[in-house]
Amino acid sequence: MLIRHATLPDGRSDIDVLVRDGRISAIDRGLTAPDGTPEIDAAGQLLAPSFVDAHFHMDSTLSYGLPRVNASGTLLEGIALWGELKPHLTQEALVERALQYCDWAVAKGLLAIRTHVDVCDDRLLAVEALLQVKRQVAPYLDLQLVAFPQDGLLRSPTALTNLKRALDKGVDVVGGIPHFERTMADGAESVRILCELAAERGLRVDMHCDESDDPMSRHIETLAFHAQRLGLHGRVTGSHLTSMHSMDNYYVSKLIPLMTEAQVHVVANPLINITLQGRHDTYPKRRGMTRVPELMAAGVNVAFGHDCVMDPWYPLGSGDMLEVAQMGLHVAQMTSPAQIAACFDAVTVNGAQALGLDRHGIAVGCDADLVLLQARSVVEAVRLRANRLRVWRRGRQVAGSVPAVSQLSLPGRPASVDWTLSR
Repeated sequence: MLIRHATLPDGRSDIDVLVRDGRISAIDRGLTAPDGTPEIDAAGQLLAPSFVDAHFHMDSTLSYGLPRVNASGTLLEGIALWGELKPHLTQEALVERALQYCDWAVAKGLLAIRTHVDVCDDRLLAVEALLQVKRQVAPYLDLQLVAFPQDGLLRSPTALTNLKRALDKGVDVVGGIPHFERTMADGAESVRILCELAAERGLRVDMHCDESDDPMSRHIETLAFHAQRLGLHGRVTGSHLTSMHSMDNYYVSKLIPLMTEAQVHVVANPLINITLQGRHDTYPKRRGMTRVPELMAAGVNVAFGHDCVMDPWYPLGSGDMLEVAQMGLHVAQMTSPAQIAACFDAVTVNGAQALGLDRHGIAVGCDADLVLLQARSVVEAVRLRANRLRVWRRGRQVAGSVPAVSQLSLPGRPASVDWTLSR
């Protein structure tokens, strides 16, 4: 196909994009294509790479209210509630809810998701379910699975054995949760064990790290150390890192260069971090999200994740990564045009980098996983949480919607509203 007259995220306008065999083959103005090539007129709207969610929990999604609602709204009650629900899970229900969420994701232009799957249930029901879902959605969505010992690698007696079983079944990434172990020492030991396991198997690492308001929870330092020691540069991700919000500035001035040197990716989860953190504070309340602008300024690859949608931890959500980007820029106070663009990157190209998707983006040779947004700039797309006009997977349209227009009946005013800025 040939997409004409598009605006690209870097600001170039009136650009044509030619797609052949599922990949971008040319980008320029005034392109030609063989006779019979379908043409789409973008009419100046924003053509972006598909969205990427770098951190999600698909095994628990859409389970809100089962078996009860999280009354306190805290992280720990959510974990306890998930523990209550696990014995009642069935593979069929897990698959059904996950597939429904994948439908929501594709409709929002979200075509790549890294999801953590709990391995502390000896039945590995969630692992089996999400492996089935991964196979089923492969034609239209990249689903990357993380073996996640929700109850603690060392704290749960069978977690390490189950984690290895999950990897043997085809789970992609080694996960962990060091701050949930019984002691700081156990947490550090779990990081060592898991990083060495990943190095042995040639796998990536993505750990829930320091998801607390405790400024002394410093497992990200240990994670960066082992990434450096084992040569896992570029293959390790620290997710959440909310304790960094509360850490001493001098310590952070040492920590961030260590992370940069080890090429550790970072995933912040703005919607959930701002909801769960600071729950023990009266006033002032801490925001909780990690130091996104400072990490980005140091050259750390920072992506955003949705984390939860309608589950024991979060009652809201719809799979809209522009909502995530919008919350991220508010919490991090990143309101300049360049910073808003950086938050847009955090839900597109940065997430792809963390997941190791090397053909994601808008460049010749990239997969034609694209979204046409009802906006004329990245800033406008984030501001409006723009309507997804068309969504393509490998050049084949998999979703679309009609333009959003509100009809007015006001004396002396236009008949419809256009929220976009023509500049």
